[in-house]
Amino acid sequence: MRLWTLHPRYLDAPGLVAVWREGLLARAVLREQTRGYRHHPQLERFKSHAFPVLAINSYLAKIHSEAVSRGYRFDRSRFGSVREIEQIPATMGQIDYEWGHLLAKLRRRTPRVYEALCDSTSIDPHPLFDVQPGPIAPWERTEGSR
Repeated sequence: MRLWTLHPRYLDAPGLVAVWREGLLARAVLREQTRGYRHHPQLERFKSHAFPVLAINSYLAKIHSEAVSRGYRFDRSRFGSVREIEQIPATMGQIDYEWGHLLAKLRRRTPRVYEALCDSTSIDPHPLFDVQPGPIAPWERTEGSR
């Protein structure tokens, strides 16, 4: 499961579809509608939010908006109400880590998108996240932590 901290505009088509599906799975986990993935580290930041389901709904709303802007037909009824909520803290170290991870995926999977993004110097987060200075998130599974 990868619930990107990065803005969804950076994702290629397979990445956008994957984050939509994984976000819906995360929503089911947070609503206790499935037993799988309950302890997945990517969910920690949503679980720690005062309103976890509203947080994942907000996350999915931005994914949905990006998909619609590209002409995809993601089903809006798959997630609930969206309200203004407190952002989830994220770190610049996490953004940098995910950016490198995404570029590596794009280089292999969608070279055209990789070429368009590889020289980017300012990376925007998903609007749900408030980015502060700091290292990679402790929940992240990096090559060295496996």
